[in-house]
This record gives sequence, C-alpha cells and structure tokens, in this order.
Amino acid sequence: MPNFLRLRAFSLFIAGALLGLLLLAAPEARAQGKRRVIQFTGIVASGDSLLGVPGATIYVPKAGRGTSSNAYGYFSMAVLAGDSVVIRSLGYANQTIIIPADFQRQSYSVIIQLREDATMLGEVRVFPYTTERDFKKAFLALRLPTERGSAAADNLNEQLMRRIFNTQPMGAVANFRQTMQTQQYDYDRRQGMAPNQYTSNPLLNPFSWLKLIKQVKNGELKKKDNYDD
Repeated sequence: MPNFLRLRAFSLFIAGALLGLLLLAAPEARAQGKRRVIQFTGIVASGDSLLGVPGATIYVPKAGRGTSSNAYGYFSMAVLAGDSVVIRSLGYANQTIIIPADFQRQSYSVIIQLREDATMLGEVRVFPYTTERDFKKAFLALRLPTERGSAAADNLNEQLMRRIFNTQPMGAVANFRQTMQTQQYDYDRRQGMAPNQYTSNPLLNPFSWLKLIKQVKNGELKKKDNYDD
C-alpha cells in the first residue's frame, strides 16, 4: 500500500513538472510563430521605363491573398514578414519578391520592373485531308456555282436590296444622329441661320424688303431697265 501511494505521488509529480514546462515554453513558441504585419506598397513598371503596368497581379501563393495594380501601376497590400510575393502580368515574366523575415519596419516599398516575355506560338495548320496532295486534288476538282442563279446573286438583287433598305428599322446610331441633327437645325432656325417659314418666302422676309427698298433708292432697278433697253 505505501508503495502504491509512493508511485502515485511520483506520477503526479512528473505530470506537474511536464505541465509546468509546457506552460513556460508556450509564450516563447507563440512569440517565435507570430510574424510582423507589414504594409507592402510599390509601383509595377515595364522594363527600364517608369510607365506603370495596370492590372498586374500581386499575390502571396501560400496565403492565397493578393491584389492588383491600378491604372498607374500602384498597389498596396498587407503581408507578413518572410512572405514570398509573386508579381505577374500578361506579356511579362513573373517576378518574386521575398519580404525579409527579420524586417522591423511597418512598411516595405519597392519599384518592380517587369521584363517582357513574348511567347511565340508555333504554326498550326489544319486540313481535313491526310496529306497536302489530297487537299490540292480535292480543291482542283471543286466545281463552283456560276454567279447567275446562285444564292449570292439572289441576295444582291436590286429589288431585294431596295426592299431591305426601305423596311430596315432605324438603329440606335442612326436614331442618335438624326436627333442631334434635328436639334442643331432647330437651334440654327431660332438663330436665323437656317431656312424657316419667313426666310423661305421672300414676301415675308423683312431683309428682302429692306434690300428692295435700298435698290429702289439707289436707282439700281432703273439702271437695269435702261441697260435692258
């Protein structure tokens, strides 16, 4: 019985010691596993120029988070110290930037210059025949329909084209153009720069009467009559 109590007390002592060691090691492990949050900002440029690359993707593959550059190539996102950030854009080679694990500042700014990576695709030739010789043979044996009586000739018939032109509804572009022309015509008519009911009829046009009176006073009509005689 005393041996059993002694063994039980020893087991409790070992368990307590292990628990104390775990409690002491937990803060240190938590401090080592916690990484600093850094604001990663920069500009994505093309080659040696400082022209921004819009729509470039900036992301952290392991974390599955990222952002994209704006119209001027600028970006800003939160990362952790030690993250590997991949920058890529269509037509450029991918670039990777590693945030230093011991970086102590709150922000990390860079200018990323992407190199052009033009990919030339190989030529693809599609033939419904096994060999080029069979294709040439089938093409030479092809009989094309004559223009008269064909579907193309029927579609280009003058009467059919005129009927389509007369019955075709006005589209959005034509409707907008006609509306703008009508508004401009109304404005010009109010300003006296376009034909209206007064300018079209010379008897109702005061300027025509004024011109006639000046011609009578200057004797231009008499001169014309004498010249005609």
